[in-house]
Amino acid sequence: MIQTKNLAFSYSGKVNFNFPDISLESGQVLLITGGSGKGKTTLLHLLGGLLKAQSGSIRIGDTNIESLSDKNLDKFRGKNIGLILQQPHFVEAFSVLENVVLSSWLATGQKAEEKATSLLTELGLADQMTKLTSRLSIGQQQRVSIARALINEPQLLLADEPTSSLDDENAFNVADLLSKLSKEYGAALIIVTHDQRLKDRFSNQITLL
Repeated sequence: MIQTKNLAFSYSGKVNFNFPDISLESGQVLLITGGSGKGKTTLLHLLGGLLKAQSGSIRIGDTNIESLSDKNLDKFRGKNIGLILQQPHFVEAFSVLENVVLSSWLATGQKAEEKATSLLTELGLADQMTKLTSRLSIGQQQRVSIARALINEPQLLLADEPTSSLDDENAFNVADLLSKLSKEYGAALIIVTHDQRLKDRFSNQITLL
């Protein structure tokens, strides 16, 4: 589902990163760890098409995203890559349900309200759908982010530090939910984190040195 080869990136020629190759199938989970400054977030941004690699290739399904124009990459990302950030960003004036539906409309031009309702219910947010996201707890906001990332049934889920701001119970709940839902939706899941609590949760790991 995702395969990378010989990925390299540099910031102004001063900070250089050479990343290990990745090969991950649908429903599989990869945990990427490493200390500060080792390139974890840079790698995630490369995989999500938010940065262009200096060299190497990233293939998601049958598509080499490095060969896409910016316009086509935006379209591809919206339909095929779900991104979960450490600090969720929502449209503050929209309800929980409206924020999730917005993601489907931006990617496909269709408002998948029924699917959004089903996802939020599965994530335990059935009674929160009409609320503003600012009225939710951090753990609930993270689950809204998961619903938003899954609404278009992406091939790849990327989670950037999804548990670092959560207490133990919510951290493990979110990790288990991500793993369960990636299998259910047939998405490859890559979690980038320095959260040591997750190391015992996933056997498939890469540490950036």
